[in-house]
Amino acid sequence: MSHRGFAPDGDENSLAAFSRAVELGYGWLEIDVRTSRDGVVMVFHDRLLDRVTDASGPLADRTRDELRTVLIGGREPIPTLEEVLLRWPHLRFNVDIKDGPSVEAFADVVNRCDAHDRVLVASFSDRRRKKVLRLLTRRTASSAGMLVNSLIRVFGPLGLTRAIARAAGIDAVQVPLRYRGIPVVTAGYIRRCRAASLEVHVWTINDEPTMAALLDLGVNGIVADRADLLAGVMKQRGCWPQGTAPGRKQR
Repeated sequence: MSHRGFAPDGDENSLAAFSRAVELGYGWLEIDVRTSRDGVVMVFHDRLLDRVTDASGPLADRTRDELRTVLIGGREPIPTLEEVLLRWPHLRFNVDIKDGPSVEAFADVVNRCDAHDRVLVASFSDRRRKKVLRLLTRRTASSAGMLVNSLIRVFGPLGLTRAIARAAGIDAVQVPLRYRGIPVVTAGYIRRCRAASLEVHVWTINDEPTMAALLDLGVNGIVADRADLLAGVMKQRGCWPQGTAPGRKQR
């Protein structure tokens, strides 16, 4: 998964960054969403506009029309989720729901665009994730939040991974290699998750040796800022993400 598109120049979560990832051959993009003051779902990571745009203050304090003049890196407009879904109908998206106001607004966009099979609902908040799923009109895949990830990490070795996953209603876990110095992604962890029919996605990996080692270990997905390096590793191994090129039939 290409993390916020491919943005070597810092224009993350922009149409330009997504276009670069598509050109590299990606069929899955990792994106973030927040909602404007008037309820429009915007593709943006931070609570504040300051770090990556030419404006300042909370995104949520501005309307969609006001955000039209805000530029990522001084060059690229902030896209809406609907705009991204409609522009690339062949793409699938791992969507991190960053705030509470996005719950209903995000579900509305997915329902209207009939994009249930094209998104994986992610959030650090399991409560937020569950609220989204209840509002969607068709079953939609989701990944564990912080609480469920912690439960799986702690109680998985006791044989409870499947029970936790079923109770949480998740399809994947998305985790770092280590959390506060404690290893998370191990051979045993992957084996237990696979036995529970859970995919394991690891973030954010930006060096080729670690990418290769994780693929050898059997992870299902890697999230990378260096989408170019990950594409190279995948090509060297003779495998490439689903949706290798626009319009090509997915396997």
